[in-house]
Amino acid sequence: MRTKSLKKNKINVITLGCSKNVYDSEVLMGQLKASGKDVAHEAPEKEEGNIIVINTCGFIDNAKAESVNMILEYADKKERGMVDKVFVTGCLSERYKPDLEKEIPNVDQFFGTTELPLLLKALGADYKHELLGERLTTTPKNYAYLKIAEGCDRPCSFCAIPLMRGKHVSQPIEKLVKEAQGLARDGVKELILIAQDLTYYGLDLYKKRNLAELLEALAAVEGIEWIRLHYAFPTGFPMDVLELMKREPKICSYLDIPLQHISDKILKSMRRGTTQEKTTKLLKDFREAVPGMTIRTTLIVGYPGETEEDFQILKNWVEEMRFERLGCFAYSHEENTHAYLLEDDVPAEVKQQRANEIMEIQSQISWELNQEKIGQTFRCIIDRKEGNHFVGRTEFDSPDVDNEVLIDATQHYVKTGDFFNVKITDATEFDLYGEPV
Repeated sequence: MRTKSLKKNKINVITLGCSKNVYDSEVLMGQLKASGKDVAHEAPEKEEGNIIVINTCGFIDNAKAESVNMILEYADKKERGMVDKVFVTGCLSERYKPDLEKEIPNVDQFFGTTELPLLLKALGADYKHELLGERLTTTPKNYAYLKIAEGCDRPCSFCAIPLMRGKHVSQPIEKLVKEAQGLARDGVKELILIAQDLTYYGLDLYKKRNLAELLEALAAVEGIEWIRLHYAFPTGFPMDVLELMKREPKICSYLDIPLQHISDKILKSMRRGTTQEKTTKLLKDFREAVPGMTIRTTLIVGYPGETEEDFQILKNWVEEMRFERLGCFAYSHEENTHAYLLEDDVPAEVKQQRANEIMEIQSQISWELNQEKIGQTFRCIIDRKEGNHFVGRTEFDSPDVDNEVLIDATQHYVKTGDFFNVKITDATEFDLYGEPV
């Protein structure tokens, strides 16, 4: 029979998946702390506490496998008396709760994405409405994610997010400004705006796409110096945002806009509501409106019915567009999505080969674009020190996914969390090297 661990009550929150999950974990931890709970984020094993909360991802196969493995690992630790309680929340739990309860009975309770008050109750804490926007940030102190909306109304055939996150709900501008002011008081200088879809922001609350008005309000917050846009849907993108990006120095000339594919046949089957011609024109308009802006995108290869010809169209287009940043995923066949009715007919090894080919093209483009930066000076924010380097970013780079600027710490000193002008002295395909000037 398992014994109870001798650790005093401490809650360890483990986050898997995207920045939206990071945000949710931070809100959960803020609530727990306000109830006087001892809480940590991904504490090392020696200090990990006896109560575990796993915030899961359920987006694609790899992410689901990682989440299931993490749950099994802690269910086993509970069995062996190393931890006392295991709770699971997040997207995987929202999507597969009955299956998970049956397959992993050793977990104390599973919660969906909208059941924060219930999860807090299970952890012996009260949900405090007055804590609106307050949270325990887990990112370096100079940047934080700001979730401006939840859910998604788009009908994309391959995507299970609406199943896990529900319909699109925008947060009011006043609430977001208040949250940004609180973050700024804590030393945050960069806000990274996230949602399932930024483009849709405001349609439900203000009956119009209102991202530009929100950006104006956030730019007025004292202490915030950079505002970065993540996850904008291409169809219906509010072009007034670009005018603001050009004239307001706080808004980074950076846009993350997942395009997924470019063959008209695949776009139609994906239900993306656009064509190759429209998408290419949109990107041209972006670059004309904000010269020098960085566009980050993601693509999916191996979607049902993707022929060699469709893939060739995509490859040629990637070469032609020369994206500053690009990620590529092999298609994952997700149950209860529209595309699940189609035959998943591209073999796994072909999917992987295609993804590798796209990333090889991108790697060359990235190398060429980075070589052009040598000799130039950029304003950089310093995120952390790692080994013999200070690690920073330019306004054209998002944390964790883009280029980093490495400064030799044996030669130079820069303060983490501050801005410095850095002259680029060398570059690889995914990193820049520089010295402060």
